[in-house]
Amino acid sequence: MKDLETDTFLRFDNVKKSYDQKNLVVKGFDMDVKQGEFITLLGPSGSGKTTVLMMLAGFESVTSGDIAISGQSINKTAPNKRNIGMVFQNYALFPHMTVAENLAYPLSVRKMPKAEIKERVAQYLALVELSDFGNRRPGQLSGGQKQRVALARAMIFQPSLILMDEPLGALDKNLREQMQFEITRLHKQIGFTVIYVTHDQTEALSMSDRIAVFNDGVVQQCAPPSELYERPVNAFVADFIGENNFIAGEVTRTADGFAKVKTDAGTIAARPAEGLRDGAACRVSIRPEKLFIHPTDHAYDNALTVKFNTRIYVGDFIRYYFELPDGTDIIVKVLNDLAAPEFDEGAQAQLLSLAKDCTAFPA
Repeated sequence: MKDLETDTFLRFDNVKKSYDQKNLVVKGFDMDVKQGEFITLLGPSGSGKTTVLMMLAGFESVTSGDIAISGQSINKTAPNKRNIGMVFQNYALFPHMTVAENLAYPLSVRKMPKAEIKERVAQYLALVELSDFGNRRPGQLSGGQKQRVALARAMIFQPSLILMDEPLGALDKNLREQMQFEITRLHKQIGFTVIYVTHDQTEALSMSDRIAVFNDGVVQQCAPPSELYERPVNAFVADFIGENNFIAGEVTRTADGFAKVKTDAGTIAARPAEGLRDGAACRVSIRPEKLFIHPTDHAYDNALTVKFNTRIYVGDFIRYYFELPDGTDIIVKVLNDLAAPEFDEGAQAQLLSLAKDCTAFPA
């Protein structure tokens, strides 16, 4: 694999954005993207992720810093000169044109010969499995079909980069999952570079090579999905990515890479986050699927005494709701099988976990 420094295709260098020259909505964004990577910008509304996308597209100006593609700054380059394809949530198809005419449009404005346009349109209709829909208008298509047309139109002029702004936000759950697979398939097949904006964690985790988690204009962590999920660097990322339990406690001792945390439900051994000191108040995060209900054959380092409240049948798994002595709710996810235990309401139980699955963050 090439060195990232020499293999960088897209670079954000200390990019900042302010709309009023006082308050920054993007506060020094740095990122190097390799050719062919699928990067997702993830975060709550107003966190700065869409603003970064709009600056990259050229629809918003950069207040300071630099955006470069293939080593060339694009800060002053007009949007239509950046060779970037875009896919929007609302499809942005021309309603008066047929599907084939929508796909042909970006080629005709680039003065491509008509015979070549016809051939390319047929090729990309086949690519998104819509070969029989070329003569239909967008109003005659389903939401998923419209989004596939929008995707084909963004790819058809073979841009160096494709930007996607909440492209699946208007689709229902089943269609979203189908389109996630479709976009991932096309990305692997063609190898284009993607910058994808979403607030849907599952979408980000299932599609991305790396995810940049935004909060208040700052990237909290940028890492592959498994690293974000298993090794969040702070409590915001731990809370925002997936589901988490947080248990209040105090660090009594740190040794051999683990912190001992005293809580009302028992002592927990956990991986300490950066900057955590002995004697500090903290919050220990444990994901619901990383907790085990006693008795179990699973190895464990920690045991917490809790009270059972209720359990909810979800289908493939069961959600157990317990309560810590201080009243904090704690959730456990258990596969729906014959081993799933049953409790009377108010019964005492023990929850077990491995130290490596627990992280202690500063309170």
